[in-house]
This record gives sequence, structure tokens and C-alpha cells, in this order.
Amino acid sequence: MRVAVLTFDGFNELDSFIASALFNRLREQGWQAQITCPSAQVTSLNGVRVEAQQPLEFAREADVVLFGSGIKTREVAQDESILERLQLDPCRQLIGAQCSGTLLMAKLGLLQALPACTDLTTKPWVVEAGVEVLNQPFCARGNLATAGGCLAAPYLAAWAITRLAGEQVSAEVLHYVAPVGEKEVFVERALNVIRPYLPATA
Repeated sequence: MRVAVLTFDGFNELDSFIASALFNRLREQGWQAQITCPSAQVTSLNGVRVEAQQPLEFAREADVVLFGSGIKTREVAQDESILERLQLDPCRQLIGAQCSGTLLMAKLGLLQALPACTDLTTKPWVVEAGVEVLNQPFCARGNLATAGGCLAAPYLAAWAITRLAGEQVSAEVLHYVAPVGEKEVFVERALNVIRPYLPATA
């Protein structure tokens, strides 16, 4: 499975790096998550500079696409030269967003009448874009998911992994990264968050 972790200038390290690391725990099973950017390099909100592993167009062919957040998301949302490079297909791709990444999904017309989750700072902008914002960490419908809060990345990753590889695989990934002494509680809490939004066959 190919995963595009969309990462823009001003990105939040927690969003991009946690999600990428969780997916790449399945590298031996053929999964690969890559930092996907509109330019050769991007700099985080805290000044961490990273090189793109894939250009933005990689998102078109990825099995999973995740929009990370950042302090410049509103600028990205107004940049047609970036948005037009993101020709995504929710019929064949799992697409998710964290925090301000939800605004980009809204601007691309992916959410339409769907409610969504985002962070408190971004909420007014998402509402302005015509999307109902829920006061909860995660929600999904079909192949689209959104999450709110920097530490909600495991919910998005667990949702996508469960959809494509099953709950047992997802639980194993979460168990590996969970704090010692809290592993079972951590895993069960995360799975309880996403279970209401999984197809019956997941």
C-alpha cells in the first residue's frame, strides 16, 4: 500500500511524522508512507527542514492520502496552483485529514455535505467553507475521514490500516507505539474511537 502524507511549508511535525511512522511499521507487509510535498523541501512550523520523498502528484496514485496540518494551511487553501495538482478520487482512495488539513479537503470539494473534525483554531475557517464541525476527535464516512488535535494521528492511521489490512494488524501497530504499562488501554481506546466509522466487513 502506498501512503501519501501531504506536508506543506509550516507543517506540524506531529501530524506528518507520527502518521508516516505508524504506516511504515508495516513496511515488511508492503506498505510505504512517504512525505509528499509541493516543493523539493518544506520547513515545519518549528523550523525543521525536510526533503520531499514524493512530489505532490504522487497523491493521485496513492492508496491512502492524508492531509497534515500547519500554520500556512490557509495560504495553501487559496493557492490554485497547488490545489489543481491534487486530483484525488475518493472512490478508490482512502482520504483523511488532520486539524487544518480538513480545510484543504473542504476546498477540494471532498467533504461537501459531510460533517468533519478539526482543531479549534481551524474550526471557524472550516465552518466558513460550509462544513459542519463536530466536537470530537475523529469521524469518517465511506472513504473519507477527518481528525482534530495533534495527537489524533493514531486514529487516522488506525482507521486506514483497519480498512485495508484488518483490525488485528491495526492493533499490532498501535500496541508497538503505545506507552509501556498502558498498551492494552491505549489500543482499545483508539479502536473504540474508529469502530463506529468502519464498514461492517472491516
